[in-house]
Amino acid sequence: MSKTVMITGASRGIGEAIARRFAAAGYDLILTCLNSTDRMEDLALELRTNHQVSVRCFKADMGDEESVADIFAQIDSVDILINNAGISYVGLLQDMSSDEWRKVMSTNLDSVFYTSRHAIKRMIYNHEGRIINISSMWGNVGASTEVAYSASKGGVNAFTKALAKELSPSNIQVNAIACGVIDTDMNSHLSEAEREELTEQIPAGRYGEPAEVAELAYMLATAPTYLTGQIVTMDGGML
Repeated sequence: MSKTVMITGASRGIGEAIARRFAAAGYDLILTCLNSTDRMEDLALELRTNHQVSVRCFKADMGDEESVADIFAQIDSVDILINNAGISYVGLLQDMSSDEWRKVMSTNLDSVFYTSRHAIKRMIYNHEGRIINISSMWGNVGASTEVAYSASKGGVNAFTKALAKELSPSNIQVNAIACGVIDTDMNSHLSEAEREELTEQIPAGRYGEPAEVAELAYMLATAPTYLTGQIVTMDGGML
């Protein structure tokens, strides 16, 4: 039987690339997104046609507890959970509203708790499973004008390490990818001059590609089971 991977925030960017990589490897997919549902459905049709895999799509705010519970009530099992849904906020902390702070935290961190809590029950029953959290290098060191984003991803990193210890006896591996600057819509607010300046700070001399993150996610999903509790930084040597 083919295995099933659940990917949150799967309509574009890193999530889309991960969906493509796992579909090419023959995995059935459960995809979620909040806004770009048409794009997600188009992706699902393409992957079903090209790879003959099952693809189910759900429109949901993964930071909303009831929405996540509703999704899991409709699915049988998840062998691999990839928590990719995320948003950023760029600006000074003193200018950030409480609602904006809460939205970043719910989307980036609460969602990881909600999805993991549901998926773990099925994984423990099968005595195997993988959870891969898409984090950020800013969760390791923090970024000026991205305090909320950094705090949320720092929480994801700590969550990953702690949960890995909790679930290792059940043969469930939990790891995270701390992404550097990846060429996605999240960086579309940068001007050309800002992009060039940022590129100069990256030893690799370029932005990372979503497909590269997807390849690393696939490697973690198929790695030896002794690999768990790790925050794998993929930043082109920037930090």
